[in-house]
Amino acid sequence: MPVGKGFCQVVQECNESENDQETMKKCGAVAMVVKRLAENAGFDPAEYAGHSLRAGFATAASTGVPERAIMAQTGHRSVTTLRRYIRQGSLFIENAAGKVGL
Repeated sequence: MPVGKGFCQVVQECNESENDQETMKKCGAVAMVVKRLAENAGFDPAEYAGHSLRAGFATAASTGVPERAIMAQTGHRSVTTLRRYIRQGSLFIENAAGKVGL
């Protein structure tokens, strides 16, 4: 399935949704697409949903994009909440021990 601007727009609407019925239908469709793609890639679809896109974006962006810029894109208002979205894999990219050769 091709992923483009329209798909990204729906994801943004889901992030900003106040639970209106039409938007929630779209968000459910996003979750189904994510689950199907996860399963096709060999992952357990029960562990993925539309929300995974937000966490994946925050994690990928955390390797060089300022937190305030990530927050502007994801709609987070709290740095503390944003940091919960950044997955552990990125913790080793700016690891002090790694920088000194340990």
